[in-house]
Amino acid sequence: GVEGFLAARGGALLSRAALPRTHIRSAEAKVLAEFERDDFGPWLYSPRDFRRIDESLDFDFYSTPRFVTHIDDGAIASLTEYYRRTLPADGAILDLCSSWISHLPAEVSYGSVAGIGMNYRELEANKRLTAFSAQDLNFNATLPYPDATFDCVVNAVSVDYMTKPLPLFKEMHRVLKPGGRAIMSFSNRCFPTKAVGCWLDADETGRLAIVANYFHHSASWEGIRALDIIPLKGEGMSRMKSNPAQSFMASWASMDPMYIVEAWAVK
Repeated sequence: GVEGFLAARGGALLSRAALPRTHIRSAEAKVLAEFERDDFGPWLYSPRDFRRIDESLDFDFYSTPRFVTHIDDGAIASLTEYYRRTLPADGAILDLCSSWISHLPAEVSYGSVAGIGMNYRELEANKRLTAFSAQDLNFNATLPYPDATFDCVVNAVSVDYMTKPLPLFKEMHRVLKPGGRAIMSFSNRCFPTKAVGCWLDADETGRLAIVANYFHHSASWEGIRALDIIPLKGEGMSRMKSNPAQSFMASWASMDPMYIVEAWAVK
């Protein structure tokens, strides 16, 4: 629960630095907290918590395509490895806040991968998407899909920009099939002028709790949990690099942390 989660901040959150190198190939994501209903109180956030330094239209901010990655290679590798281990190979996937890359494992062919993002040119360049649409989810949080369409919703390094998280998480729940999984991943990087105030005010532990609260207060979710997935980095990097020596050294080069908060839709 939350008490153990907060107590673990000085240990579990930092334990990735002490991961034995001989165990890197068999590493598992580290569960930092498994939230119970009793861990949550009333909704504590106000509209002020979702204000941003730059309140201009998001479509204007994202109008120029950015064909860059927003986390380093090690963090990307850990996220791709987590997807490899968790996403159903024949499943229908929704990549929420998508861009020119979805970080999905290259060797896995999913049943479908739909993407919603802010920049049409970025989405058009994403070869993993089987369908896509450009939509400002802070302006219109309604997802353009029927109920129970997807097996999994993924969101990479974008939850910090959501100004209407409860309606959006409710929509994620609606479009998931019963028992479908939502995976929200993030690091410690962001565009600070576009991140919401409560995110900027929180430390990494607090941000995990913020996303857990989004789940709990939006719809009927179960199994809400927070994970540190950097232990998966070595396995992911070894798949990305052809030279074993280069892979081993690169697997320890990451400076970016990588976290996930996930839950399953109850219907």
